[in-house]
Amino acid sequence: MSVHGDPIPMTARRGAALSGTAEVPGDKSISHRALILGALSVGETRITGLLEGQDVLDTAHAMRAMGAEVTHHGPGEWTVHGVGVGGFAEPADVIDCGNSGTGVRLIMGAMATCPITATFTGDASLRKRPMGRVTDPLALFGAQAVGRAGGRLPMTIVGAAQPVPVRYTVPVPSAQVKSAVLLAGLNAPGETVVIEREATRDHTERMLAGFGAEIRVEDSDEGRIITLTGQPELTPQTIAVPRDPSSAAFPVCAALIVEGSDVLVPGIGLNPTRAGLFTTLREMGADLTYENAREEGGEPVADLRARFSPDMRGIEVPPERAPSMIDEYPILSVVAAFAQGPTVMRGIKELRVKESDRIAAMADGLTACGARVETGADWMTVHGMGPGGLPGGATCATHLDHRIAMSFLVAGLAAQAPVTVDDAGPIATSFPVFEPLMERLGATFGGAERCV
Repeated sequence: MSVHGDPIPMTARRGAALSGTAEVPGDKSISHRALILGALSVGETRITGLLEGQDVLDTAHAMRAMGAEVTHHGPGEWTVHGVGVGGFAEPADVIDCGNSGTGVRLIMGAMATCPITATFTGDASLRKRPMGRVTDPLALFGAQAVGRAGGRLPMTIVGAAQPVPVRYTVPVPSAQVKSAVLLAGLNAPGETVVIEREATRDHTERMLAGFGAEIRVEDSDEGRIITLTGQPELTPQTIAVPRDPSSAAFPVCAALIVEGSDVLVPGIGLNPTRAGLFTTLREMGADLTYENAREEGGEPVADLRARFSPDMRGIEVPPERAPSMIDEYPILSVVAAFAQGPTVMRGIKELRVKESDRIAAMADGLTACGARVETGADWMTVHGMGPGGLPGGATCATHLDHRIAMSFLVAGLAAQAPVTVDDAGPIATSFPVFEPLMERLGATFGGAERCV
């Protein structure tokens, strides 16, 4: 699959039960951070299990453009010779971050306190996404940003020549914003403090500590307070990237809704700030178990076994769980369509400003497939139709969003009639082996012209 070029329609249809082992790629969030922190350390960082989707490859290209030596040695195996904190060189050309909101926002943070200027762009989807939530706190360090109307890409960041530390309360739960501020704080003197009212994924804090930064995390009445001491010398690391729970969500959820399925998904990262979907599925009555629980690279890991679960019932998902599963609501809404009764999802307004408006995209597609869906500014309710109950038979718009594309393809594996997505190309940004992996489990996919 290619994320560029002409649209690639794809259709999924009901077939045999899914079975086997699904070895999903490395965690995208950790892969981005490993490359960036490796570039900010002094010496050679070795990485295994790196996700080689286009989003992460774009971050690797950006680190090269800013002076780090980034080398690919084989599948998932990379080294990064870093330039040290504050050592980024000014890139000679525009930095193209493709489809990756995580990549562009973290890189902006990492360079915002370096005395360089960089211009960022991305694909059509990324150019629609607001950057003000990151550039506003970066301005407090002394960085300047000039972009299109509404704070959108292309955008030029002029790094602070004399950065100052900041104390910043994140206005909405966002690991990207928190991480951008912490990365900017690396090259600011003194202590930079980030306050989260709701905890979000903590990969940046864990990895900063692993690279030798002085960082403290405390819970208080204000929320979660993260204090970083600036201008450290980061020590290169050897990083084994665990497999991505957001990617694992698709074979797991497919197994739950396709009759007779039994799928093992090994080595999945179960960081508590990322595992909300699996908790929610089990509350719905999913036959989902954790096997061989262990720790790898400072992250909790387990093998997930998912079996067809005809007795799942809709629930009200606690809104405070949203930060730990924000990327998984699209696939959860598909599972909800095959459960009994309504599933209510609240506190999800962040979905409005992802690669697409994911609330609208899922509501429109599920409605076209025959489900009843209600939505509001920060909520969505899917009225379940029971096992095999979704009529299907629709073509769903993906809006250049990889998770929307994969979610509707999973829906098609259990719906009564095939489901087509208008463009499966964006899947390559995060899960380039999605199609062959699912087909090895028994999924029936094909080009739209061959499956309708």
